[in-house]
Amino acid sequence: MPTASAHFTEPEISVIRRAYARQILAVAGVTGDQRLEDAFASVKREDFVGQPPWRMMRSFGYQALPSDDPALLYQDILIGLAPDRGVNNGSPTLHAAWLAALAPRVGARLAHLGAGTGYYSAIMARLVCPTGQVDAVEIDPVLAEMARAALADRINIAVTTASALEGVDRSYDGIYVNFAVERPVKAWTDSLAPGGRLIFPLGVARTAPGKPNIRHSGVGAGLLVERRKGGLAVRWIGRASFICAEAEDMVLESERDALMAAFKRGGIEFVNSLHWDADGPPDRDWFRGKGWRLCYDAITE
Repeated sequence: MPTASAHFTEPEISVIRRAYARQILAVAGVTGDQRLEDAFASVKREDFVGQPPWRMMRSFGYQALPSDDPALLYQDILIGLAPDRGVNNGSPTLHAAWLAALAPRVGARLAHLGAGTGYYSAIMARLVCPTGQVDAVEIDPVLAEMARAALADRINIAVTTASALEGVDRSYDGIYVNFAVERPVKAWTDSLAPGGRLIFPLGVARTAPGKPNIRHSGVGAGLLVERRKGGLAVRWIGRASFICAEAEDMVLESERDALMAAFKRGGIEFVNSLHWDADGPPDRDWFRGKGWRLCYDAITE
């Protein structure tokens, strides 16, 4: 690796962070969101990815970055947090687009579920400061401890080591989920305040060849759910592949097969609502599972 003298200085890296923030928002199609740009520009990614050598995810596996210069981290790349389990610090452009869709206001209370080491929790905390709060939940005790250390100087973030599938115990203006599920979790929508927004990846779990401990959503999509007076409005926010929930299977094999068939059939981008029932004409549903359905009908109020 190059010596420390070859590294960019902190003032130089501050400029790099600003350029990185502006570039990823542009690639994500986010315009006019100065607060989000400032948040990405202000949080040091190197504080959240462990010690070098850092490993970048490639199509063929992981590859070590050629230097321990933090400047190399300010690209739209996945950095391995627990490469043996396929856990990464996620794509900055994807998260820029999704956080723009979540649109947290100053003073909002947010839950970040599957927070990893807390990089995006820190960005969320910057968006809601000085009066807002972020509750970061991470099931992996090692990653949760890394998050606590990295976030120790931020007074508006609390880190909890727990399963986010068991729900959250208070009302939130925004819930941001960073792992894939094969069905939504009712406790998440129940915890949304009026007008609150939930973003989560819906996808079909698959096991990596030769790596039974790594489960990612082979096909999937990000969904934005908003609590309105008339029900739960839904908007598709793009394709997504995430590591799957670290818990026992939430669905029957038949429901998983049906969800895969729905993804293959297409049309999730036209879904407009989420319902916790089995009522309504089946021809208006994109998918109907046990006790829930995603429907084409819009919420009118």
